[in-house]
Amino acid sequence: MTTTSSTAQPAGRKAWLGLLAVLALVLLVAMDGSVLYLAMPRVTSSILPTAEQALWILDIYGFVVGSLLITFGNIGDRYGRLKLIMAGATLFGAGSLGVAYSTTPEAMIAFRALMGLGGATLLPSGLAIVSALFADRRQRAQAIGIFAATFAAGFAIGPVIGGLLLQRFDWGVVFLINVPVVLAFLLAAPMLLREVRATRYGRIDMPSLLLSATGILLFTYSVKSAAAMGFTTPQLAMGLAGIVALALFVHRQMKIEFPLLDLSLFKDRVFSIAILTGLLSLVVWSAAGYLSGIYLQSVLGLEVFTAALLTLPGAVVLTLTCIGTSRIVERIGRKAGLVATHLLISAGVSLLLLTTTEAGAIAFVASAVIASLGYGLSFSLVAEIAVSAVSAVSAVSPERAGAAGSIAETSNEIGNALGITLLGSLAALVFRLSGPGVAGTLNETLDRAGVTAETVLQAKEAFLSGLHVAMGVGGLLTLLVGIVAWVWLPRKLPE
Repeated sequence: MTTTSSTAQPAGRKAWLGLLAVLALVLLVAMDGSVLYLAMPRVTSSILPTAEQALWILDIYGFVVGSLLITFGNIGDRYGRLKLIMAGATLFGAGSLGVAYSTTPEAMIAFRALMGLGGATLLPSGLAIVSALFADRRQRAQAIGIFAATFAAGFAIGPVIGGLLLQRFDWGVVFLINVPVVLAFLLAAPMLLREVRATRYGRIDMPSLLLSATGILLFTYSVKSAAAMGFTTPQLAMGLAGIVALALFVHRQMKIEFPLLDLSLFKDRVFSIAILTGLLSLVVWSAAGYLSGIYLQSVLGLEVFTAALLTLPGAVVLTLTCIGTSRIVERIGRKAGLVATHLLISAGVSLLLLTTTEAGAIAFVASAVIASLGYGLSFSLVAEIAVSAVSAVSAVSPERAGAAGSIAETSNEIGNALGITLLGSLAALVFRLSGPGVAGTLNETLDRAGVTAETVLQAKEAFLSGLHVAMGVGGLLTLLVGIVAWVWLPRKLPE
């Protein structure tokens, strides 16, 4: 992409209006995740998915996005980011409409996958377009900061808006609100935004795309099946096939001229820790959001809007941390900021271990506030450190720095889906082993006619045990990586 000096002319009103158009899509994507966690108890009671289907509804979006993010980056560089984001917005809107009117779990999973197909274009292409709107370096930094803060703000207002809507309407309305925003963007984008392409690009390697997507999906399906139904020969075969496909994908990336994933970047320890931080923080964040939403509504019995209000302090802290990360890092340094990310997340989610079947709202709010400090640092810091680390080791090309940024974005999307797959499946496994055996999930059990009070209590205790195990594992992993980062990273990270 074309770069300009810091002496370039400041952007005018059209550029700022173009930023607003892109921010509308960013807000939708951010709200979509937090709203869905809140709506899941309603969804499960309405269309009755199995435990495995409920997990697919939550994370098929993230896996589709994670599988295609780098590939769509190549497509955007070749054919134009604006064309790609408009096509993606259309698919996102169509998928939202389909989800809103889904009457079966299978239909909802399919339409969520369609939303993921569109979503894979929105954030990276949107960021590239925003960067191109502002030739002045200071304005560009300001615009990118607003972009990140808007994404965080979506998590803040999503539960509140969703809670208000869910109090008055059926769960489908939280997806219908996407449609008019998408239509407005499609009308405004051709007038306000300009096309962005890279000056150099490589061909898209279809075998790599197929191997990565197949490997991720087969491995995920195997994990989910094991948690929901136990180990079986077909389940183990799919898991093995997924591992083989991912191994072949990695091998191919080391051999081809234009890899989808530049594995040589991982030779740098700073880059590797930064990517692991982005991945792990989203693993814990997504699992905590999903399990806490069920806990507040189905275990504590809170109304959906009350549950939404309890999420607000953490989401506000997340937004403010994203905005203030640069000042925090100026004071404590990048290494301390990266380590603090893990320690804060670990301390925050560990507070969820204090929750019980009768009380836990205060522990949840405290957990969300502390962990959100870590999430905010991670969201704002990871991509910047990853690109800086790559740029510091050589006279790196823009394409190579772009590859580092794409890997950072992909680690977030994959982490978001892996959290529900791995930690969510772990919680589901604990429920299956210690629950009353009436159904595969807590909500399915509560919705069964004629269940006794004793069965309800046993189901709630089993779910809580699953939540504690999942959050305990998540807290331990983040603590360990924080220690590794402190010991392994140099005192001063590259600027």
